[in-house]
Amino acid sequence: MSIVLVGGHDRMHSEYMGICSKRGHSVKVYTQMPTKFDKVIGSPDGIVLFTSTVSHKMIHTAVKEAKRKKIPVFRSHSSSGASLDRLLNELEDTIVQNYGT
Repeated sequence: MSIVLVGGHDRMHSEYMGICSKRGHSVKVYTQMPTKFDKVIGSPDGIVLFTSTVSHKMIHTAVKEAKRKKIPVFRSHSSSGASLDRLLNELEDTIVQNYGT
């Protein structure tokens, strides 16, 4: 399953990657707003937003792309590894319920 993680702390980048890869997911982590962010999001299976550590513009862009491409969005105010794990559980449950895979 492919995931785009938006927000979080720069120092946690490798931990976020590790948590996702242990669960068999490929992940792109954006803790800072890259150029043409709407284009680099792509078409993941889900978007995870850490709302406390991200700009409003980045949230707006991610949510707009998610609506346009019908991608589920999962939000957490906390940007901890435990929060990511909880959101991945929600994402996996949603994907299984909606698509049966």
